[in-house]
Amino acid sequence: MRGYVKIFTYGCQMNDLDTRKMYSDLARSGWCPTEDLHQADLVILNTCTVRQKAHEKALSNLGRLRRYKRCKPHLIIAVTGCVAQELGAELPARMPHVDIVLGTHQLHRLREAVARPASHSGPFIDTRYGVEIPSLETVPEPEFMDAPHRCALTIMQGCNNYCAYCIVPFVRGPEISRDWRSILSEARTYAARGVKEILLLGQNVNSYAGGLSFPELLHQLHAIEGLERIRFTTSHPKDMSAELIACFAALPKLCSHVHLPFQSGSDSVLKSMQRGYTRAHYLGLIEALRGARPDMAFSADVIVGFPGERDTDFTQTLMLLREVGFDGLYSFRYSPRPGTAAARLIDDVPLEMKAHRLSELQALQRQITLENHLAQVGRTCRVLVDGLSSRHADQVCGRTSGNTIVNFPGKVSLVGTSVEVRITRANPNSLTGKQLEGRH
Repeated sequence: MRGYVKIFTYGCQMNDLDTRKMYSDLARSGWCPTEDLHQADLVILNTCTVRQKAHEKALSNLGRLRRYKRCKPHLIIAVTGCVAQELGAELPARMPHVDIVLGTHQLHRLREAVARPASHSGPFIDTRYGVEIPSLETVPEPEFMDAPHRCALTIMQGCNNYCAYCIVPFVRGPEISRDWRSILSEARTYAARGVKEILLLGQNVNSYAGGLSFPELLHQLHAIEGLERIRFTTSHPKDMSAELIACFAALPKLCSHVHLPFQSGSDSVLKSMQRGYTRAHYLGLIEALRGARPDMAFSADVIVGFPGERDTDFTQTLMLLREVGFDGLYSFRYSPRPGTAAARLIDDVPLEMKAHRLSELQALQRQITLENHLAQVGRTCRVLVDGLSSRHADQVCGRTSGNTIVNFPGKVSLVGTSVEVRITRANPNSLTGKQLEGRH
């Protein structure tokens, strides 16, 4: 069967890349992407269960698809990603309109599952873990990439850390790293297409072990002609080695930005979270990274309201925000995830207090971000232009090496090029500037 496919994506950048791979893979069998749900013959929900809200949203939207199936009996409904891995056969048992359930190691079976004869009885379910993940080797076709000049590339999947609050090891499985030669081959393919910036993805990229260490892999990628920028996410503080930090001094193509989740500023909470480092260790990493690259920008993840978090613990988290001066923060209220160690703890921080703490933390971060932006006014930075500004028709926008968005007057012909921009104004979520004439 062939027709139109619509994929809904929930959660992280890895899910977004998986969606692009699925669109690309299905296109090889004649499926065409559509944004019109009514036109779709195949609907895929590529799900996330790291946060309760994303989990609930996916299931709620899946429930709404029941009426589409009634009106269009041949409609195929598939669930992929973390919710599929977690619930497996429970999904079609609860929602009989679900036809396909593929776990995080089985996305390569999507075309096989979709191609089954309509007369086949029962849903197609595969949530097995494998010693390898074939879909990691899929290279999206150019039309399904994020942009012609930048792309994401998964180098590993899974996690061995088992932090107390985190469900990732249970739904993504243990760490599996791709062979370094395969990664370089894919990166060269992108460079030949004109890609300037590559984002390396993994649940814990700095524990990469695909025949080279992560710093060695970065050195190999740095040598690829045509690439101008290399980013990576996510890193675990306990695996941020001296060798990796030294890369920021040695490799100019490595962007001046690190996403380094700290989760809490309190040593007692970090111990309960089973994070494997202390506040002092984390701050030492920040200092070392700034020593290697003085203009380094930092973003992080943080959880408020973890079981046992006292007012003094939360104050330590606020103090850490100030000490580091993060450029951006992904902040969340704690929600228990099934099967994790923290799910066995008493969730003793009231919901109202979690909400209050989150609001206070986010207000402080907005203030810090604006202060950081104000400090950029008058400076010159190099911007890789991504596209037209969403607010001003006569402006384009792009990102600095530190991952800050910059808007400035310019033509669409600048997209995909790197230009020098002088910052003229600080905004809460971005910068405004002016291109320096003749400076490319």
